[in-house]
Amino acid sequence: MPLAEAETRPRKPIFAVTPASALVAELDREVGELSPRSREARAIVLAHLRKTLAEARQQAEAELKATGKGLKCAQNLATAEDEIICAIHAYAITRVYPVDNPSGAENIALAAVGGYGRGTLAPGSDIDLLFILPYKQTPWGEQVTEYILYMLWDLGQKVGHAVRSVDECIRMARSDMTVRTATLEARYLTGDRPLFDTLVKRFETEIMPKTGAEFIAAKMAERDERHRQMGNTRYVVEPNIKDGKGGLRDLNTLFWIGKYFYQVKTAEELVEKGVFSAEEYRQFQRAEDFLWAVRCNLHFLTGRADEKLTFDVQPELAERLGYADRVGMLGVERFMKRYFLVAKDVGDLTRIFCASLEFNHVKDMDLVGRVLAPFRSGKQKIKGEPDFIIDTGRLNIATPDVFRKDPVNLIRMFLVAGRHELLFHPDAIKEIRRSLRLIDADLRANPKANANFLDILTSPQSVERILRQMNESGVLGKFVPDFGKIVALMQFNMYHHYTVDEHLIRAVGVMAQIANGGLRDELPLTHELLPHLNDTRLLYVALFLHDIAKGRPEDHSTAGARIARKFCQRLALSPAETETVAWLVQHHLLMSEVAQSRDIQDPETAKAFAEVVQSPQRLALLMILTACDIRAVGPGVWTGWKGSLLRALYYATEPLLSGGHSQVSQEHRVTEAKRALAAALTAWPPEEVEAYTARHYNHYWLRAEPELQVEHAKMIRAADAAGQPFAGSIRVQAFEGITEVSFYTPDHPRLLSLIAGACTMSEASIIGAQIFSTRDGRAIDTFRLRRAFTSDEDEKVRATRIIETTKQLLQGKRQILIDLGKESRHNRRLKPFSLPAEVLVSNALSEKFTVIELSGLDRTGLLHDLTREISDLNLTIGSAHIGTYGEKAVDVFYVTDLTGHKIDSKARQNRIRDRLLTVFHPKPVDERRQQLMANG
Repeated sequence: MPLAEAETRPRKPIFAVTPASALVAELDREVGELSPRSREARAIVLAHLRKTLAEARQQAEAELKATGKGLKCAQNLATAEDEIICAIHAYAITRVYPVDNPSGAENIALAAVGGYGRGTLAPGSDIDLLFILPYKQTPWGEQVTEYILYMLWDLGQKVGHAVRSVDECIRMARSDMTVRTATLEARYLTGDRPLFDTLVKRFETEIMPKTGAEFIAAKMAERDERHRQMGNTRYVVEPNIKDGKGGLRDLNTLFWIGKYFYQVKTAEELVEKGVFSAEEYRQFQRAEDFLWAVRCNLHFLTGRADEKLTFDVQPELAERLGYADRVGMLGVERFMKRYFLVAKDVGDLTRIFCASLEFNHVKDMDLVGRVLAPFRSGKQKIKGEPDFIIDTGRLNIATPDVFRKDPVNLIRMFLVAGRHELLFHPDAIKEIRRSLRLIDADLRANPKANANFLDILTSPQSVERILRQMNESGVLGKFVPDFGKIVALMQFNMYHHYTVDEHLIRAVGVMAQIANGGLRDELPLTHELLPHLNDTRLLYVALFLHDIAKGRPEDHSTAGARIARKFCQRLALSPAETETVAWLVQHHLLMSEVAQSRDIQDPETAKAFAEVVQSPQRLALLMILTACDIRAVGPGVWTGWKGSLLRALYYATEPLLSGGHSQVSQEHRVTEAKRALAAALTAWPPEEVEAYTARHYNHYWLRAEPELQVEHAKMIRAADAAGQPFAGSIRVQAFEGITEVSFYTPDHPRLLSLIAGACTMSEASIIGAQIFSTRDGRAIDTFRLRRAFTSDEDEKVRATRIIETTKQLLQGKRQILIDLGKESRHNRRLKPFSLPAEVLVSNALSEKFTVIELSGLDRTGLLHDLTREISDLNLTIGSAHIGTYGEKAVDVFYVTDLTGHKIDSKARQNRIRDRLLTVFHPKPVDERRQQLMANG
């Protein structure tokens, strides 16, 4: 909950737990005269403990809702667990398996380890226990251990446990870092206290001394690997609250290292050790409390140990935490912005902590120094930069008053770091953060500061790293206030994978990668265009600004263009340069929208697009900006398919803007595509290649990817040789996370609908389609499916099933169910989203076709339903452009009536619009079934 709102909550505690001794007394009363070892007694004990646990969780959840204190909730749950385990242990050793004269071996100590050892539990957390023995296990010890474990398991709890002697614990801790960490966190629960104290003393004297560097190195490597597996960014829009970057595990890592290296028992003691300032420790507390509040609410909400903040739970979590809608921002977006700001704070604390280790203890920690960062002893001057020095290999300020003396240094320091490829000294980071108040209107208007920032923004060797450091330190949001408004801003949709600020920085980074010679295979046209641009600086500025107005009530492209005009003046760009940047921001979505939702080979498409673009230079700039933007959306969003569509639109438009003198004519591109295919089909006789290429229309060579053309050629040749009228082929693209399924068959009025139905019957999510026909009346359709399986072989099995199902549907051997895809997992994932459905019917977009553009909430089976309805309306589909943008479907169909003419009648256009709108709002299955039965 927002802090201001949280202050209004009552603070009176609700949670109260029954002590173990009282709980044992209650069990005695419940069991009565029954033998404690009897089944009846055990059932009574289990029922009472189950009731006690349920009541404790209800109280903990009630207090969480009343106070919003997440850490307190986790501690309450751990306290309740402590008393239940202690009660089970006491009941076991005094009632079920009492020993009158126990020997020295018949002792046992119970310790909590893992997160439970830290005295915190989420509702769905595992209960990690260590049973400590003096020597080896005895029959009595086995009985007690089994009684405790089976009682906890029967309570429905997930229990991780280990049974070890003290010697075994010490021996395993020497070689196993997991055991060492567990022993480090061990917390006494019950049993033989001297036995537990012996373990702790031996661990602290035999294991911890002189192994601090080794432990820290292992934990930091473990953290880095965890981050890598989670995508190595804290700004993914469905983060993992526990293991993601900036999550609870990162805070745990800090505490483990602090406890091991600094010999502290609590995080608060790190202030006394000089690791954190008092304010930084308060930041640690706020972050920990918020993350625990989110995690506990998530577990209570889902009823299980979910750790990922998926879209379907985010809105309800936001509501539970008190985040309401505001103008321009949904409550869920406000909640997630708060989450990402906290994750950023965790990153800041991690950097401060690691830097403290590296620089304050470097003499004793050579290994840690090598793991955390390279360093060199001593201080060095930097030529031409009197205000900065290189201190132990890092960039530092020369004197404490560097920023007060000249606030421009707050920007210039980042420029120097980029030019000299230096990391920041921790003292410099702390001083930058303390000096943020110096970034005011005067500094933002300072010509030197703005010139330095423009240099940072247009330096391809370092721009992404430096912009991210400026953002992490808070400088970027202060220096560019409009950027500050979108820091940690999440867009509640399934299309964008990152927060807006992270997306902008990544987009600039893609541009830098291209400028540095990268991505030649993925973006060949951008590399051809780049040398012909008058000024590539404008691309960096436009990419930095293109989404800067997200989260506002008005259209972000229009508002962004207005921001761009003001900001470019700050950067001292000329009026013409400013207007170009503003135009790029205003139209940054145009090229991708046209390329993916229009028939590029229709002359009207290129003509309308050219009227907006107006110049070859703008076309080249927009082409590169669009490619960078799409690649920065998230993994797998950019594909060769999208690249081919953008290139086709560029080549179709460029002659109209250059007076017909295109560098590469359409005819030349068709010829080159045919030549490339012939080169790939070296085993084919030349006359066969020539006959095959003649079967395709020109638009096939312009729109289909070269690899897809080869796949199609092999599929068609094999089918023709076998005399098969129907064939299919499969291409799994693991990197893009998609599987392409192609079909070759005589054209059929319901072909699209049947293929889409077959995909849905196999629970395949369609994210794109390309539709082609040959000169001899055959259809070649390729559907792109979202990957569902880890194994390529499993993907191929599903694709093969789709091909076979399509064949059976075409032959009439199978039928498509009315409630197709109703209960799919994809539809359940879409439940949190709502989008208005729109259907546009236009005759102005094409000379030959009526264009139907549909958009609305995606769902499994949508494409099948749309294409079936179009067929029922007696329309012929000339081309189809299928697009999915997260939860939003945008499908465009170029259609004619059955005689090949446009739909001119307004009444018929309205009927088409109304019928297709009903597809987005289908009637309940039972009602539809009754209607179909009534119609015979």
